[in-house]
Amino acid sequence: MAEPQAESEPLLGRARGGGGDCPAGLTTCRSIQVGPGAAARWDLCIDQAVVFIEDAIQYRSINHRVDASSTWLYRRYYSNVCQRTLSFTIFLILFLAFIETPSSLTSTADVRYRAVPWEPPCGLTESVEVLCLLVFAADLSVKGYLFGWAHFQKNLWLLGYLVVLVVSLVDWTVSLSLVCHEPLRIRRLLRPFFLLQNSSMMKKTLKCIHWSLPEMASVGLLLAIHLCLFTMFGMLLFAGGKQDDGQDRERLTYFQNLPESLTSLLVLLTTANNPDVMIPAYSKNRAYAIFFIVFTVIGSLFLMNLLTAIIYSQFRGYLMKSLQTSLFRRRLGTRAAFEVLSSMAGEGGAFPQAVGVKPQNLLQVLQKVQLDSFHKQAMMETLRSYGSVPLSADEFQKLFNELDRSVVKEHPPRPEYQSPFLQSAQFLFGHYYFDYLGNLIALANLVSICVFLVLDADVLPAERDDFVLGILNCVFIVYYLLEMLLKVFALGLRGYLSYPSNVFDGLLTIVLLVLEISTLAVYRLPRPGWRPEMLGLLSLWDMTRMLNMLIVFRFLRIIPSMKPMAVVASTVLGLVQNMRAFGGILVVVYYEFAIIGINLFRGVIVAPPGNSRWSKIYFVLWWLVSSVIWVNLFLALILENFLHKWDPHSHLQPLAGTPEATYQMTVELPFRDILEEPREDELMERLSQHPHLRLCR
Repeated sequence: MAEPQAESEPLLGRARGGGGDCPAGLTTCRSIQVGPGAAARWDLCIDQAVVFIEDAIQYRSINHRVDASSTWLYRRYYSNVCQRTLSFTIFLILFLAFIETPSSLTSTADVRYRAVPWEPPCGLTESVEVLCLLVFAADLSVKGYLFGWAHFQKNLWLLGYLVVLVVSLVDWTVSLSLVCHEPLRIRRLLRPFFLLQNSSMMKKTLKCIHWSLPEMASVGLLLAIHLCLFTMFGMLLFAGGKQDDGQDRERLTYFQNLPESLTSLLVLLTTANNPDVMIPAYSKNRAYAIFFIVFTVIGSLFLMNLLTAIIYSQFRGYLMKSLQTSLFRRRLGTRAAFEVLSSMAGEGGAFPQAVGVKPQNLLQVLQKVQLDSFHKQAMMETLRSYGSVPLSADEFQKLFNELDRSVVKEHPPRPEYQSPFLQSAQFLFGHYYFDYLGNLIALANLVSICVFLVLDADVLPAERDDFVLGILNCVFIVYYLLEMLLKVFALGLRGYLSYPSNVFDGLLTIVLLVLEISTLAVYRLPRPGWRPEMLGLLSLWDMTRMLNMLIVFRFLRIIPSMKPMAVVASTVLGLVQNMRAFGGILVVVYYEFAIIGINLFRGVIVAPPGNSRWSKIYFVLWWLVSSVIWVNLFLALILENFLHKWDPHSHLQPLAGTPEATYQMTVELPFRDILEEPREDELMERLSQHPHLRLCR
């Protein structure tokens, strides 16, 4: 591996597989021998391999500096402390909008009852903001140094980062010079950029959306033509009568001119308050229903669903390309680590006869890699099975397939009881039929609550008799406690806690028990006419209501017992995990439109006359971005997740005793199983283009 001063040397001395020595004067890992500086060069090679493997784990680019000081800085930059500090800084600068003028920190949004919001003094939020901007400037400086000026000039995100920082600092200076009375803060519109540039998945998602825009625009053009044609038809049909009575006046209001007609049909297309548009005309003449039926069928049923189909098709294809790039980055990072480690010399400086990585060298690397203990332990155990035999490139790559696996949690063994009676009781209370019984009891509890809610719907809380419901709650909570203790007896404490559903049940049972004991301690035992006065912080009705809400929430325990519901629930949880990039961009969209809306409609209750053209544009754009484009993107991801979950091949259970019984492939993204593995020549070609890496092979 080259020293920092040798970074201008050629990347590869010879092509892969060729013979010969390294270029003269080039210090590499292969030339490590006993002598001064050998230990430092050895440590550098290990650190470089560590960095490349960490890049592969996080799907990062490896085209950064790899000298000793840069490697140290790179690992510190991507450490948990630095990245969490950067994430907190991004959150902080976005949160400033909630306390800056105009502040929205009030208990209610009703202008009749809310108090005057707190206005921060000039310089308070600006001081916090400039600290955030300084953190971003340091972040940009580190990135620019690590990846080099050549990469900086070609990377639009880094250039945009620089422009946003400069504009924000200039706008911040203008704010202070005007004593915080500037009419518009441009930098508030630029703040979401800091969130976008910090997430590689958000960047890929935005790129996919950008690539899908031409196809979306084609359908959007069809929608525009559809609206224009039916607008003219509507004006010809509805705008030619006399406004003799109120009914005609209401009907003609929606089609009195071109802007109003276009807006009315757009409202009808969005299905927002659509009866208001069609009912007046339908009341006048039933034949007018034909117009609205044809318009709705073409627009809502055909064109809008066609847009959904196009977005799903295009986005799926482009997202696959993006995921293919991520897979290529992982394979490239692991291959770079292999090339670094395989270039190390044998003892005494002799070159190895066969290209490979010594297991002991890779073990030394894995011990320094930032990786969760489960995957690290699994990889180290697999690696020790090789003994002292060097790993080939293919074996090296397969070793890192462990990163794509997640553990199937093995439950601890059950306690062993000697008594036949205890063994029978353990079998009975550890059987899944006992869970079914608990589900029936929970259902009965839910039904009882529903019955009393219906019976007491018209009774004031102070006049309700909670005697029967209080007795039932006591009985059910005692059963829940007994059920928890019996399961602990049958499974053992560790076995009981190894099931997430049991942890969920147990926590709620303890909370219910504490709340019920508190209720009994304050209001005594239930009795007929049980309506005591309020004591302490909560009344009897409030405490009963809290109990019932927790009981209703506990009924969710039934989900794992029903396979279709469990599949749906697991899909929803998978979406929550895999949709962070989508959620982040959705936050950006809401943030941008909120800031624009504040500047357009601040202090306005009723839109002033003459300003309805740009307000319509604002809300139409909001509808297009949030309801049309973004909802369809979410729908595309949901469809892909459900198609994978309902695939019968994805539910095959592994056989006991096989490696698959311990691990299962994670469905981090639904397209992973159909991605293509990169070829070796592609990896080596990309390594040969690395601007800082020096390999002599």
